[in-house]
Amino acid sequence: MNIDRTKWWQRIYAALIFFTRLPLWRIYQPPQQCYQTVVEHWPLAGWLTGGVMAATVYFGSMLFPFHIALIIAIISRILLTGALHEDGLADFFDGFGGGGNNREKILSIMKDSHIGTYGVLGLILYLALLYAALSTLTPLVAAITIFAGDAYAKMIAAQIIMFLPYARTEDTSKIRTVYRKMSIKAGILLFIQGTLPMLPLVYAGLHGLILRWDLLIFVPCIVMYFLYYMMLRKIKGYTGDCCGALFLMIELSFYLTMAIR
Repeated sequence: MNIDRTKWWQRIYAALIFFTRLPLWRIYQPPQQCYQTVVEHWPLAGWLTGGVMAATVYFGSMLFPFHIALIIAIISRILLTGALHEDGLADFFDGFGGGGNNREKILSIMKDSHIGTYGVLGLILYLALLYAALSTLTPLVAAITIFAGDAYAKMIAAQIIMFLPYARTEDTSKIRTVYRKMSIKAGILLFIQGTLPMLPLVYAGLHGLILRWDLLIFVPCIVMYFLYYMMLRKIKGYTGDCCGALFLMIELSFYLTMAIR
């Protein structure tokens, strides 16, 4: 079946199956071609993952001290996604940390299922900074920041498929699927998915409730460019692991910006 002949809801359904561990595939399995477009609906999946994490932070803080609610919220998203993005982040650090400037070595390390020193240290430092940045906020501000940051970071990270080619072949891909380039319509829909959850933060910034709302737009884009340039120079493309790592590091920059005094 041609991808353009699939239904829009089938493509969204495929994205939810791909980016979460909800057993939606037991209810319905969309055509395989739909998985070529999952990145186009990545921020929409972020509405779910970010919403669960945000709700856990806000309502969990009514039962537990805020720092405990925050840890539970981080765990909730990891469980919901099956640590999909964290796995990519670990592979990214291992590959780019241990592969030097050798393209084939970097790609080989990233495909290895074993985690190395760079991956372990990268995950520890990432989680420590994630917790530290969010813990500087109040429960309400943390909740709206998480909901906005998850979708916005995924929208920014999704641009990588437009700027770089896939670094492997479809046969050597972990998921046996290569994402297609986005059309203008898909790009507009991606923008809407990624920016709508930002509206509460913009409102809070305009009313002086947060200080750095304007920087939240630009800092993640700068981080995206830096990581894009690194991938262009070292592997001349992207992989699925790169997408996961991009998202988490861009999202982290969003939260660190919120923590600026």
